[in-house]
Amino acid sequence: MQSVTVLAPSNIALVKYWGKKEGQRPWNPSVSFTLSSSCTQTELRWEPGLFGLSFWFEAAPKPAFLPKLEQFFDRLAALVPEIREHRFEIRSQNSFPHSSGIASSASAFAALGLGLSAFRARLDPVNHPIDVHQASSWARLGSGSAARSIEGPVVLWGETEHCVGSNSEYGVRVEDVHPVFKNYRDTILLIETGSKSVSSTHGHALMNGHAFGPARVEMAHRNTADLLRILATGDVEGFVDLVESEALVLHALMMSSVPGYLLMRPNTLAAIEQVRAFRRDTGVPLCFTLDAGANVHLLYPEDFEQTVHEFVTSTLSSLCAKGAYLCDALGTGAKILNTNGLIPA
Repeated sequence: MQSVTVLAPSNIALVKYWGKKEGQRPWNPSVSFTLSSSCTQTELRWEPGLFGLSFWFEAAPKPAFLPKLEQFFDRLAALVPEIREHRFEIRSQNSFPHSSGIASSASAFAALGLGLSAFRARLDPVNHPIDVHQASSWARLGSGSAARSIEGPVVLWGETEHCVGSNSEYGVRVEDVHPVFKNYRDTILLIETGSKSVSSTHGHALMNGHAFGPARVEMAHRNTADLLRILATGDVEGFVDLVESEALVLHALMMSSVPGYLLMRPNTLAAIEQVRAFRRDTGVPLCFTLDAGANVHLLYPEDFEQTVHEFVTSTLSSLCAKGAYLCDALGTGAKILNTNGLIPA
């Protein structure tokens, strides 16, 4: 049996992707920070035979995950027919607690996308070498945000006139990034753990016919252009304003959907107020962003790491479930750890 082991990180969107078209393509462009420590490690094993699929998570079989994986493999088999001629075994584990507010679907499908690119390279290394854009495109078929987890530290996904080479098939690395942003930190406040009341898949679907949908698309393109300028010039104050606005717009779209729903919790709002007061009182350029859930990502330059850590432990940790939070930083994307019978990574 052949195998490949891949380590792929999660990411946190700065300009948010919300709403998708056919083929897991986004309504609007999005820009994200690739994380470093919050990763999924996946071993993909295969052998020739009638197609079959088994999945293990944290060393235990997890048949409940199979329907989504089977859908992913079915989508990909239309592009890579060789999949139907092999049996696959997937063994996966996360460096972060499951349901802890980290986008585990992004890291999980990024790992599979790169692993399956390696699988195809093993079958035909001359015509199909391992390719990061291909891996990003394949990862997208399982989770849209996974397209942004193959590379780093800053990735754009979705076609926009403001970035040459941008497209809706795969994420592209943003090259023009000021040094201050390359060393950013992300401390994740685990306000609430467990499954969300409304899944992201359902939330994306509610954007179809949303009253504010067209305006949101225009805003996302405008904010993408502004963010690219901010990242290039090192405009930390502009970064704070734009990123916090994007986070609140995302949740405003959820609340104004039909039916509307609310994923922020009282402690989410309390943390936001505390962050803004801390920034006003200290001048530290700490800002928040939110994913599609209750938990809060704190983004700040590396130079303020100790100051922010003291603030988190003294004030914000009391707002977290069991006082839990995670410390992360920007990373460079997914990588192959080892291979069995594969071309060198």
